[in-house]
Amino acid sequence: MNLAHPSLKVVSCAFQFWLALRRLLPKQKCQAFSMQGAQKGPQIEKIYVINLDRAPSRWFNMQQELRRILDSSGEELLYLTDRHVAVDANAFLRDPPKDADIDPFYTLGDQLFVEPQPLVFPTKFELNTPIRMSRAEIAIARSHINVWRQVAASNHAYALILEDDIWFHNGFEKHLDLVWGEVIGECDKRGKFDVLYLSYIEAKHGAPKAFLSNNVFSPLRGLWHLSGYILSREGAEKLLQMLPCRGPVDLWINHQFEALDVRATKQSIVSQRRDVKSSNSYSILPALTTIGAINSEAASLFNIRPIEQPVFTFGPEGSGQSSLAMALCMLGYRCCSDLEGLPTHELELLLEGREDRVFDAYVNIGSLDSNIRGLQSLYPKAKFIFTTAKGIASVDTVASIAGEPNGANIAVLHAEEPNKWQVICEHLRCAPPTSSFPELMDLGQRPTPQGTIGEDQFPKCKNSKWDKSPWIVEPRKWWQGIHSVATEDEMVGDVELVRINDCFESLDTRRWLLRSDTFTDNLALFRPSNVVIKPRIGAVLFVRSEPLGVRDYSAASICSRDQYLFGKFEATIQASNVPGVVTGFFLHRNSPRQEIDIEIAGNRPDRLMVNVFYNPGSEGANFDYGYRGAPSYIDLGFDASKAIHRFTIEWSPCEILWRVDGHLVHRRVIWGPTPIPHLPMTLHVNSWPTRSTQLAGRINKRRLPGAAILGSIVIKANSVTSTFGLDADDMLHTKAELLHIGQLAR
Repeated sequence: MNLAHPSLKVVSCAFQFWLALRRLLPKQKCQAFSMQGAQKGPQIEKIYVINLDRAPSRWFNMQQELRRILDSSGEELLYLTDRHVAVDANAFLRDPPKDADIDPFYTLGDQLFVEPQPLVFPTKFELNTPIRMSRAEIAIARSHINVWRQVAASNHAYALILEDDIWFHNGFEKHLDLVWGEVIGECDKRGKFDVLYLSYIEAKHGAPKAFLSNNVFSPLRGLWHLSGYILSREGAEKLLQMLPCRGPVDLWINHQFEALDVRATKQSIVSQRRDVKSSNSYSILPALTTIGAINSEAASLFNIRPIEQPVFTFGPEGSGQSSLAMALCMLGYRCCSDLEGLPTHELELLLEGREDRVFDAYVNIGSLDSNIRGLQSLYPKAKFIFTTAKGIASVDTVASIAGEPNGANIAVLHAEEPNKWQVICEHLRCAPPTSSFPELMDLGQRPTPQGTIGEDQFPKCKNSKWDKSPWIVEPRKWWQGIHSVATEDEMVGDVELVRINDCFESLDTRRWLLRSDTFTDNLALFRPSNVVIKPRIGAVLFVRSEPLGVRDYSAASICSRDQYLFGKFEATIQASNVPGVVTGFFLHRNSPRQEIDIEIAGNRPDRLMVNVFYNPGSEGANFDYGYRGAPSYIDLGFDASKAIHRFTIEWSPCEILWRVDGHLVHRRVIWGPTPIPHLPMTLHVNSWPTRSTQLAGRINKRRLPGAAILGSIVIKANSVTSTFGLDADDMLHTKAELLHIGQLAR
C-alpha cells in the first residue's frame, strides 16, 4: 500500500531527465539472470511485467529499464520478459463478490497486524468491522494471482515479478548479485525460498526481522508494496493454496509470512517511479482516519475535466435520463438535468452559442426538445446521447440526424445495455470511473416556476473561499441557482417518516451513538465520556486538553443511528466560545461524500457558517472530494455562546433552508452553488478543536475545558436505515471522513 504523496511536477521532470541521462551509460551485467538451460546453478529465468492495456506508455518505460541490464550471457533482460495483461478495475460493472481467489472484505485488525499504531489511543477499536477492498485493489490482487498461476505452471525455478511503474536503482545488478549469492548459499542448507522482496517500504515503526546474512533478512511482517519480488515455483504453488486473498494483496501476503520462506534485500533496490501517480484507491484510509492514524491537512479535489463538450441528451420518460445525468456528473461534467426549462439567462447564452455558460451538459431539458438541430448547428462539436426505453428509439430524429455529416457525434444508449459506461465513455473519449453506473429513478422534467426569494429577505451573508470543483458553480452576479419544484418520485422509496423530540434527560442509546474516533482536521479524539447528560439542561459536550497519543485533546460528538433522506432537523444549542473550538450541527455521509452544515466558531460565536459538500453518484460511489465545500458566513446579531438558540436545517430535493430561532437566514437551491444532496445521511452534533486557524482561530488551552450545550433535537424526516442493514458499529465506520490521504474531512 503506497501512501506516498504524488510527485511534484518539478521532481517528475528532473526524474525523467535523470533517467534519460542514465540510458547513455554502459549496460551492466547481472549474473543472477539467465536464459533457461544456460545457467550453471539456480538463476532467475523469467520476468513478468504486469501492465494494463490502457497504459502503453508504462510498458514502453519498462522496456527501456529492462534493456539497460544484461543477463549472465550478455542478453538484455527484455528477452527474458513477458508482458502480463493486468486486470482492469474499470472493466468491473459492479463490486466483485467473494470467490475462490479473493475475499473482498478484511478488517482494521488485519491492517494493524502489519502496521501497528502505538500512539493511537481511542476509547475502543472496532477491529473486526468489515472493510471492502476497492475495485483497484481487487484488480491488482487478481493480476498478481494470475501471474502466480503462470509461475506455478511453468518449468522456471525462479521468476521476477514487476509492476509497470518501477525503476531499477543504480547498482541494482551489483546488489542483486550479492543478495543472490547469499540467498542461494543459504538455500543449500535450508532448501529453496518462496519469496524474495526487492522492492518494499517498511511499516512506519519498522518491520520485525531477522538478518540471515549481510544483505538479506527474513521479515515477520511489516513490508508494504508488492511491485518487485522474486517468486519460486514452489512459492507460487504455496500462495495459490493459501487463497482466497483477504484484503489488498500486499497486506494479505504479510499474514502468510509465517507459513512461507520469505526473504528481503537489506534495502529496496527497486522503487516506484517518481513521475507516475499511483492509480490505486486505498480502502483502509477511512478506518485509519477515524482512529487518528492519518493526520494530513490538504485539499483533495476532483481534477478530471471533460474534453468533449457540450453534451446534450434526450429520451422518453423512463429511459434512464436521471441515471445518465448522474453518470455525466461522475465524469466531471457540470450537468443541468430533469427540468421543464433552463433559467432565462442560461438559455439565452446557450442559444447564442456562448462559451461563458454555467453548464457543459444538458440532460432531459424540456425547452431544448425542439432545438436539437439548432443546437447541432450552433455546436458542431457537441456530443448528443439519445436514450431508449424498452427497446424503442427515444425519438424518430435519431435516425435522420445520424445520417448527417456530424452524425458521428451521436450515441444511442439502450435501457438494456449491459455496459453503459463503455457506450458513454467511448462516445465522450474518457475513462470510466471505478464506481458502478448509477441506477436512479427518473425524476422527469421538474417545473421551474418564475419568481424567487430575494436576497434582501436574508441577513447579511458573506461567501468564503470555495472548492474548485465541477459540482460547484463559481459566483456570478446573475446566477442564483435553479428554483424548481420536487416531483412525487423524488420523495418516494423505502422510507419511513419519523418524528423525534429528544430533550436529553437521558441518552437513548437506541437512537444515538457517542463517537469514539476522529478525522484529520480534528485536533482531538472523540470520547463518549466527554458527553455528560444533565437533567433539565441537556447534553453537555466537553473539549478537554488531554494527551491521547495521536491527539492532545479530547472532544465530544453525538450522531444518529438512523440515516435520513430529506426532512426537518432542529437543535437547541449553546455554542462554545473557546477560540479554536467548533460547535457543529450537520448531516453527513460518505461514498459519495455529501454534507449539510451549521458550524459556529469559538472565536466568532456571533456568526454562523453554513456549508454544503456535494459529490455525485449512487450509494457506494467512491467520490469523496472536497476540502472547503461552499461555505457562507451569516451575521447572527447575537452571541450564540451566551444562551440557547434554535438552529434548523430543512432539506428537500430542490432546496435547503437554514433557520435560526425560526427566522429564515439562508437558502440554497439546485446548483446554487451546488446540486442538492440526494442520498441518506446521518445527523451529528459535536464540539471539537480544529487545526484550521482560519476556521476558528488558534486553540486557547487556558480556556479549556470548554463546553457546548445541546438542549434538544427535533426531527421530522424520512428514515432509511433499513435499506442498508448496517448495525451500529458498521454505521459508525461508514462515517469516516476520508477515502484517501491528503483529503481533509471537515
